Amino acid sequence: MRKTIWNQDHDLPIYQVIPDIKSTFHQKKSAVLVAEPGAGKTTVVPLALLEEEWMQHKKIIMLEPRRLAARNAAMRMARSIGESVGETVGYRVRMDSKVSSDTRIEVVTEGILTRMLQHDQALEEVGLLIFDEFHERNLHGDLALALALECQSVLREDLRILVMSATLEAEPVTSLLGDAALITCTGRTFPVETKYMPKLHHLDMETHMAQVIPLALTQQEGHVLAFLPGAKEIHRVMRMLEGQNLGPGVKVYPLYGALSQQEQDRAITAADTFERKVILATTIAESSLTIEGIGAVVDSGLRKDSVFSSRTGMSRLVTIPISKTSADQRKGRAGRTAEGICYRLWSTLEQDAKPEKNRPEILTADLAPVALELAVWGVQNPEDLRWLDVPPAGAYAAATALLQQLGCLDDRGHVASRGKQIAGMGTHPRIGHMLLQAAKLGLARDASLLGALLQHGSSRLLGPKAGWDLRPQLEHLRTISAAGSASAAFQDEAPLRSLIQESRQLYREVETRQTEGESLPPQEFCGLLLAFAYPDRIGQRREDGRYFLSSGRGVRASSAMSGLTAPYIVVAEADDQGADGLIRTCAPLALADIYTYLKELITTQEKVFWDKNTRSVRSLQWQKRGEIILKEMAYPNPPEEDILQALLAGIREEGLSVFSMNKTTHQLVERMQFLHKVNPAWPDLSGSALLEYLLSHIPPYLTGVRSASGLQQISITSVLLDSLSWEQRQTLEKEAPTHYTVPSGSKIPIRYDGQGAPYIAVRLQEMFGLTESPRLGEGRVPLTLHLLSPAQRPVQVTSDLNSFWREGYYEVKKDLKGRYPKHYWPEDPLQAVATNRVKPKGK
Repeated sequence: MRKTIWNQDHDLPIYQVIPDIKSTFHQKKSAVLVAEPGAGKTTVVPLALLEEEWMQHKKIIMLEPRRLAARNAAMRMARSIGESVGETVGYRVRMDSKVSSDTRIEVVTEGILTRMLQHDQALEEVGLLIFDEFHERNLHGDLALALALECQSVLREDLRILVMSATLEAEPVTSLLGDAALITCTGRTFPVETKYMPKLHHLDMETHMAQVIPLALTQQEGHVLAFLPGAKEIHRVMRMLEGQNLGPGVKVYPLYGALSQQEQDRAITAADTFERKVILATTIAESSLTIEGIGAVVDSGLRKDSVFSSRTGMSRLVTIPISKTSADQRKGRAGRTAEGICYRLWSTLEQDAKPEKNRPEILTADLAPVALELAVWGVQNPEDLRWLDVPPAGAYAAATALLQQLGCLDDRGHVASRGKQIAGMGTHPRIGHMLLQAAKLGLARDASLLGALLQHGSSRLLGPKAGWDLRPQLEHLRTISAAGSASAAFQDEAPLRSLIQESRQLYREVETRQTEGESLPPQEFCGLLLAFAYPDRIGQRREDGRYFLSSGRGVRASSAMSGLTAPYIVVAEADDQGADGLIRTCAPLALADIYTYLKELITTQEKVFWDKNTRSVRSLQWQKRGEIILKEMAYPNPPEEDILQALLAGIREEGLSVFSMNKTTHQLVERMQFLHKVNPAWPDLSGSALLEYLLSHIPPYLTGVRSASGLQQISITSVLLDSLSWEQRQTLEKEAPTHYTVPSGSKIPIRYDGQGAPYIAVRLQEMFGLTESPRLGEGRVPLTLHLLSPAQRPVQVTSDLNSFWREGYYEVKKDLKGRYPKHYWPEDPLQAVATNRVKPKGK
């Protein structure tokens, strides 16, 4: 190291705890530093630890959650030791790096540390990893820490890990790091007055912001830092401020992630002597970023957040209230160098209702990048690593399913060669897959433009030029990219310059794989490129004009999309709310392209099913992309087992009405049910149980049957009888016979359809001579006798015939003999001869 850090401002509070930090790392491998805003931790700690003995002349890697903060921290450290960035201190961020062979402190961001760990899992050249502003709980920060802890425990016991934050809940982190040391440091801030200024109901947030900013300029000296949710809101407020007299020397600067490095630097670097700045910023300026001279903060209290739905596989960008922790971070920007004022554009009641802290990104984000990185690392189950918050199981399962669709993982969840290639690109797996597939067709340049557009969001970059159809947008980007710096649009639109720069970075990732391709207009291939990235969002038009996606999700067009009539589309962005999401951007897709370029995603499904309309078994073959049916064909010669299952499903759906059940069948059911009541070992055929019993015994009768008319031909009586064993059939005939032979010799049918016991209806004269009532059901149930007059009218119902002969017969005889004098009415019915005639023969 060429310069010593002690040339810095020793009044910074962080110097008070530097000895504690050094002492800790002589004894422990991990530590947590909670240092309040203004303490100086970001720029002092790495330099203070660089020459420690345990470092053994290795590097320090510090992870910053934001690119601007990473560059800014590296420049401040380099300046403090009298060097340029890229010498002892350098940085690596996406699309930009300044390091050299002399660099020993590297400030990195986004997925850079993850790439380093994947390239060298032991981090042989690194002595210390620092995770700065860890309270932001960036997705890449959580992932990198989990991998770093695995590296430390398995490969590098000497690797030191330091987690730093200004507003961190320290206990869970110290526990995660293995009971790490906790070091705290006060900050150096000045009092900041808080003024709550909720907007009137008729005002929108941007108008209210444009009213409060001039007030802040008059009430407080110094620069004004205003926090807005996104670039769209920033530019709207800028236009509103242009028409106002803000005072002498006041200039307005935007500050958000899509701006170029030069434009970001203009917003944060020291102003000229007579210049006052109004900096309109997103959360990029919330922490880790030093902007000198801020006297007032105007806070909208809002931020943009991407909410991912594992159910639909879609993300939607929402504007949500910030947490109390974020509000305090923003307020602290005004108290770095002098007393300040924070204007909060909400009420004290709204302040009380705010959540204490932001939700960690890992709980709400698309986890496909995390799942791919873990697969490359060799981990299939995220619970095998140590996390503050384990990735949610549902979102993680959806991520692995997507990676398998993209060919990044095999069927067992192991990383495939394509997955390793895409992981090395450092882009989202969807975009990486699109680039690789496009390169095979000679379309890598256009895919790179489209990939950059998808990563930034077309509506945020192209403004009025952005519409639902991505084809003209891609053509517009083509024109700008080809014109380069000569394009007026390219010169005037900073976000476009950033997008073109990013597209060139994406192209370099696949440039060597690019083949010679035919130059086609975007109308021919834009939808296909989208399909490579979003195979789960291929949509098929419904009759009502809505679209059904291959993921099984429905989407609809807005009233402004009257021209959207294509049979097939690919949805890039959708507002995933309600029963059907609202399409934001998409492009048409030719069916022929699905069969030509996505054939590995087409599945063939055979279905044999009961068609309730035709009341028959139908067999179809479908070619599908996900849940979409691309083509329907007849399915010849389906397996007999499939036909059987379809018939059984049809029987269950139609019910007993699908069968022809005659009087004999109904009587058989009643006889068997009677025996079930007597002996539960017999099958229960009551209600729905009869249908289930038939379903289990009818399959042998279904050979050759295909329709309801065929089912009508089946003898259900035979099905029921064949379901019984020989012994059961013998018991059935004995204990629940169809007829009973009375003393007269007549065979009287037994009825089992009553609510009570089985019964027969028989003329009284035919029962003479029988002393006791017959018994059925293993002798347990007396046969009920409906005794009839000669005219077949009931005269007595009894199940105790002996009692009737003794007590009731003579009263009945007295009544009937007068009406039927020719019939036989003996004095002693027990000794009389039974007859089915008027009188017995010979009487």
